[in-house]
This record gives sequence, structure tokens and C-alpha cells, in this order.
Amino acid sequence: MAAFLIAHTTVKDPEKFTAYSAAATETVKPFGGSIVTRGALADVLEGEHDRKSVVVIRFPDQVSLKGWFTSDAYQALIPGRREAADMTLIAYDEPPA
Repeated sequence: MAAFLIAHTTVKDPEKFTAYSAAATETVKPFGGSIVTRGALADVLEGEHDRKSVVVIRFPDQVSLKGWFTSDAYQALIPGRREAADMTLIAYDEPPA
């Protein structure tokens, strides 16, 4: 069953975030991950949400997603990510057919 990582982001330093994003995109590939979509917040229709953009990444399963997140390659990027942006990362399972 596929797994999805959803990252809600508010960029603090655009230059650092661009570097982080390029490097992070490369780290998902060995785990079968691929970017589904990226986008900027258009509107909050109900409730509260303070992040400005989103990225959705598809992995083959939760094992792959968590393998990517805990990998040395991605963990090495986290300090720079924290300087570049405020981010909330959420993992979801694909619903059964």
C-alpha cells in the first residue's frame, strides 16, 4: 500500500530553502519516492492553517517513507531545513481500493 508524505511549509530563507529542496528531492529517489505535487496556499476555507506551501511525496509504503526520513542522507539535511523553513511533516497511508 502506497504511503504519502505531506509537508506543510513556511519558508524563512528562500535561498537556503531552494538548496534544501533540491537536496531533499534527491534523497527520496533511493526509497522509491516521487513528488506528486507542490503548491502555494491559495486559501483556508475552514479552520486554521498557518503554513504557506505544500509538497506531497509518494512512497511505495510506510517502510520506505520512514526509511527515507531516518536515512543518513535526509537526516543530514534537517539542520539546514530548520534554518530555511518552518515545516510540518505528516505521513499517510493510501486508502484501500
